[in-house]
Amino acid sequence: MQRLTPCHSALITLLTACAASVACHSDKSSAGAGGGPATAGNSANAAGSGAAAGGNPATGGNPATGGNPATGGNPAAGGNPAAGGGPAGANAGTSASEGGSAGAAPIPAVPLSKFIVVDQFGYLPDSEKIAVVRDPQTGFDAADTFTPGASYELIDARTGKAALSAAVTAWNAGATDASSGDRAWWFDFSKVGQPGTYYVLDTEHNVRSDLFEISASVYRDVLKQAVRSFFYQRVGQAKDAKWAGAGWADSASHVGPGQDHECRAFSAKTDATSAKDLWGGWYDAGDFNKYTNWTAGYVVSLLHAYLENKAAWGDDYQIPESGNGVPDVLDEAKWGLDYLTRLQNSDGSVLSIVGEASGSPPSAAKDPSYYGPASTSATLSTAGAYALGSIVFGSLGKAELSTYASELQSHALKAWTWAAANPGVIFKNNDSASGSNGLGSGQQETDDYGRSMMKLESSVYLYQLTKDDQYRSFFDANYQSAHLIANGNYAAPWEPSTQLALLYYTTVEGATESAKSVILKSYAAGMNSNDNFKAHEGSRDPYLAYMKDYTWGSNSTKSNQGSMFYDMLTFRVDTSKDVDSRRAAERYIHYLHGVNPLGFVYLSNMLDHGATSGVTTFFHTWFSHGSALWEKAGVSKYGPAPGFLTGGPNPSYSVDGCCPSGCSGLSCDSEPLSPPLGQPAQKSYKDFNSSWPLDSWSVTENSCGYQVAYIRLLSKFVK
Repeated sequence: MQRLTPCHSALITLLTACAASVACHSDKSSAGAGGGPATAGNSANAAGSGAAAGGNPATGGNPATGGNPATGGNPAAGGNPAAGGGPAGANAGTSASEGGSAGAAPIPAVPLSKFIVVDQFGYLPDSEKIAVVRDPQTGFDAADTFTPGASYELIDARTGKAALSAAVTAWNAGATDASSGDRAWWFDFSKVGQPGTYYVLDTEHNVRSDLFEISASVYRDVLKQAVRSFFYQRVGQAKDAKWAGAGWADSASHVGPGQDHECRAFSAKTDATSAKDLWGGWYDAGDFNKYTNWTAGYVVSLLHAYLENKAAWGDDYQIPESGNGVPDVLDEAKWGLDYLTRLQNSDGSVLSIVGEASGSPPSAAKDPSYYGPASTSATLSTAGAYALGSIVFGSLGKAELSTYASELQSHALKAWTWAAANPGVIFKNNDSASGSNGLGSGQQETDDYGRSMMKLESSVYLYQLTKDDQYRSFFDANYQSAHLIANGNYAAPWEPSTQLALLYYTTVEGATESAKSVILKSYAAGMNSNDNFKAHEGSRDPYLAYMKDYTWGSNSTKSNQGSMFYDMLTFRVDTSKDVDSRRAAERYIHYLHGVNPLGFVYLSNMLDHGATSGVTTFFHTWFSHGSALWEKAGVSKYGPAPGFLTGGPNPSYSVDGCCPSGCSGLSCDSEPLSPPLGQPAQKSYKDFNSSWPLDSWSVTENSCGYQVAYIRLLSKFVK
């Protein structure tokens, strides 16, 4: 189980004065267009860890000024990436047209309105399809008002003909939703399943939504770009232009003298005999450190995503392993597993962390790398990753991978044995009491409950792998201590890795029937609770993706919440709810793709892949503040690489505690910060990447944990 972590502190780049960042909003071109939420000091880095957080793509002023009040004017004041056909540097991977974007459909003459929000990529033919019409009441855009006309139409963008005409339905009798600050109406066009490119038209005001696609393959390219983000995060991997695209080509990082191939112990920096070859893995987030507990969680999540919908995955994601006969999502998981094997000591213990230097591009990082000692938590979490990896790779029927699977099994058994004999070895990185200040940033060490859940999760995979009764016996003796059961049917998005392992156990051959029954009944009861199915049945969120608490990393929590609904189908918890489960899960995808108060896609630089308004910049050392090459799509030469999920709306955002005047001469008011400050929860976001003391990382930073949560959910809707 992954636990919540404190804020990524530490100054990465000095803050320079800049204009307010704003969200890009332009039309697609014909070229292809732990038991509770995190608090204000926490982030959710781990795959399956707790809360997510977020923010609000600020426009830096009133976007309606000088424009049609129904369209909201042009919020792309910070630069339009559509100019000249999108950012230079050629996105590697497929074009938007393959994945279901508007492709070559003509851009309508009808003005685009920010008050009609849709999934900007589109919808599956047989799925629910609801556009949300919004009238801001509170928040940064409260001065912008909109009342929908009496009639709405779904227009085929290629023919200009209406596929459906209907009135909108007011949400909650016209009430204002506190979480978004908006009144809202719904335009339901679910009955239209004919593939094509469409937009929603308000016939009275003559304004429209973004173009979007109805297609069985609408999310295929989106998933590809999301998975490819892991390639950009690889440590020690040359980013050749063939794979990365010319704009993000870079030589291998952290392979110089004193770096990963000859990484020394943090406690013995001058001792050459402590050196180990610890290359590989992924930059964890916007920082480049490699945290073992979290890396193991990312691997497990990628493996589950493959197992839960094998039809979703291709071998054509344009990474170096593409075309090898293995789905690229498994190639990416193997990249992580290979790194984890290098961390294991001969006694079975696993090193806890490798701290990495920063640089933009990553190959510019030249300072030494250092590792932390082994810990019980790192060893337990990695045991589970080794074991599930052995199961998956051993099932592929390839001789070379069968050998690899056997090696992983050996790693898993050694890790379990060491952890069982050493249950309380704790190491806190970047902690003064532990003498580890400066080693990494976020805190990955967990508590006794967290370690017990890591062991419980690993026992599931080890039992399936070996059929050794010791692992089943351990699980059966301890599973009821998981919060899902111990806290009275507590199904919540804060402990997804533990909930997933419990549910997965019910599918394992030989699992104890009584334990399976308790787990399924507890999960069913928990999902029927006030914050899960009842929230959806009561239409508690006008944007259809209800979540009780918005915190740091909220987009990850949204993804986890969506997967909780889909897990009802995956694990056959209650087949009478299959239709409702799928519909509820898919609504969280639509939220992340634009059905939110900002009409904003929370994926980076996706103009060439179907989005029209979305992330142009986010906190990342590579795509850093002030970079002429990578900071901002449409402004910098290339902008950030595509497909990264940002943290999301975060009402707990604040500037650094040194503000207003104790920040070494740096300004705390160099750009507008409302939003994200002082907003309804769903509007607490700004499209910015400013470093200390404005600390944008709690709103826009990416994380491999956020990414795998989104990938696992999205993959359910890809074939």
